[in-house]
Amino acid sequence: MIDRVSEEKRSYIMSRVGSKDTGPELLVRKLLHGSGYRYRLHKRGLPGSPDVAFRKRKKAVFIHGCFWHGHSCKYGRLPKSKTKYWDPKIKMNRERDEKNMQELEKLGWTALVIWQCELKNPEAVKARLVSFLGPTKFI
Repeated sequence: MIDRVSEEKRSYIMSRVGSKDTGPELLVRKLLHGSGYRYRLHKRGLPGSPDVAFRKRKKAVFIHGCFWHGHSCKYGRLPKSKTKYWDPKIKMNRERDEKNMQELEKLGWTALVIWQCELKNPEAVKARLVSFLGPTKFI
């Protein structure tokens, strides 16, 4: 299948894709804050620099884009063009994610992955987060 936009335009579009403060990440942070949780962002020094970290609880939350992290949903499908580029890239992302999870576990941390597609049901995500993190001090 041929791309609908030129290579230059596609390059420009892809260069605008951010890695921090994305829409899904902001939504998860809003859900957490509204539930009374306080957290640290992009905690350097921890494997994978979790999107949201709870130091005292030793818990980390990663918000993964379905495409970039190779989720098995309809949004995680790879493009039909440039498969020699995309297949290894997404495979490396998945391997890195798994390695980071294992390293966090070795440090005594537990991690939760929230997929972008799950955010279509924010209440279900909120319930998962509360179940994962436990009660807040304020409730």
